[in-house]
Amino acid sequence: MSDLQDQGPHIRKLLGATDRLAFHRVAVRSWPAAEPVLPRLSRSADHGLLWFGIAAGMWAFGGARGRRAAVRGVASLALASGTVNTLGKRAVRRSRPVLDAVPVIRHLSRQPVTSSFPSGHAASAAAFATGVALESRGMGAAVAPIAASVAFSRVYTGVHYPSDVLVGAALGAGAAYAVRGMVPSRAQLPPPARPRTDAPALPEGEGLVVVVNPSSGAQPQLLDPVRQLKTALPRAEVILYEQEAGPLPKVLEEAARDAARRGGVFGVCGGDGTVNAAVTAALQFDVPLMVLPGGTFNHFAADLGVDTVADACVALATGSAVRADVGRVKPLAGIGPDGRTYSEPVYFLNTFSLGAYPELVRIREEWSPKIGGPPAALLGVSQILHTGKPLRAVVNGKARDMWLLFAGNGAYRSTGIAPVRRHDLADGLLDVRIASGGKFARSRLLAAALAGQLAKTRLYASAKAQRLVISGLPEGTQMAYDGELAPAPASLLLDKLPEALTVYRPIPD
Repeated sequence: MSDLQDQGPHIRKLLGATDRLAFHRVAVRSWPAAEPVLPRLSRSADHGLLWFGIAAGMWAFGGARGRRAAVRGVASLALASGTVNTLGKRAVRRSRPVLDAVPVIRHLSRQPVTSSFPSGHAASAAAFATGVALESRGMGAAVAPIAASVAFSRVYTGVHYPSDVLVGAALGAGAAYAVRGMVPSRAQLPPPARPRTDAPALPEGEGLVVVVNPSSGAQPQLLDPVRQLKTALPRAEVILYEQEAGPLPKVLEEAARDAARRGGVFGVCGGDGTVNAAVTAALQFDVPLMVLPGGTFNHFAADLGVDTVADACVALATGSAVRADVGRVKPLAGIGPDGRTYSEPVYFLNTFSLGAYPELVRIREEWSPKIGGPPAALLGVSQILHTGKPLRAVVNGKARDMWLLFAGNGAYRSTGIAPVRRHDLADGLLDVRIASGGKFARSRLLAAALAGQLAKTRLYASAKAQRLVISGLPEGTQMAYDGELAPAPASLLLDKLPEALTVYRPIPD
């Protein structure tokens, strides 16, 4: 032990000399191609602006997987930056390198004055790239060269020693793994759908009839889904829906009938509302369903693990499919309060709700063409908070005043009024959540939600059930299912069709 202690100063001196030598060699070497690029790249990463810009692009154009990767990358960056800048730099006070050997053209316009060890830029770069890669290896591979260039630029411009950068990068990668420990990535979670089932494998798409709804949502796509389908599945029949062809449900019904006649597969490309419209046809003709994400959120496709059109095509080509439950809304009264006759049930793959959420959807649909989706949603929230009233109804024989009744097709992972991720798409359960009315209920619910304590307030109740009977709904009540609005019958039964739908999904990694 004493020998090691005696050698400690010598080892530190040797490492320091090696560090300075590596810095000097980078400084004196000529890098003509790097001179116009690396200083600008280094400045662009100040305060994380470069990574926030890349994250915004991934959110806008990367689909569901891109949005998950963007959030994970930014969360990892935030943890790394906070740790390095508040703890790391205070723990080790190291002077910045002397710039004598660094050409003036490489110098940054503003020289940093904080401790040199460790590099915050390298930590942020590694954290963002690692976080993205943990959610999407492809996107991570695209971001990694940029992150490596930012890290190297800190030595190139003379503001850090190589060891500052290496330790910063290691801390950044560690922060990304720490975030994954707190919030598991999609690859760590068990497959949400089961059990696996037999379904036709159509490598070239022969026997597939797929309807593409180009008007679903507002989520931009880098590639045209029709072109992707025709490239991956050249023998498939692709129908591009146009309003002149008639109502969408009718077009979907004809496509499902055609697929059943061929003994093939029925496919649909669109958002959750479009997929919902396809469920009735798929159940009616007992055909397997291929779901391709083409809307704004694509909750059902995301829970299946189908993040892209390519994912769905691979699942179809290999015959990888599972069975999933279908939620059902069954009217119990022959004639509703609005005079409309209710006889046929409607189905939902994601969620059903009464109360504030249907009103929010109504306001959003009314105003989004005029002011855009996000402002319309904020307008809806403000109107509900200002003028909304709780809904009075009878739930399983008990009269209730409710701000919201939520029922999910399957148990959801998180608490809250309307969570968005499920453990299992074939668990036979309805995830029921009720936000009750009462004295100052609106303010108390809002405060509890903002504090993350919603599950602990007496105004919030949750249960797992197989069926739910709701009656006494007042005239004019709206219900929402999978984001679609419809008048609610006076009385209704919520239940499940267990494992009723065969749907394709890729084999998990």
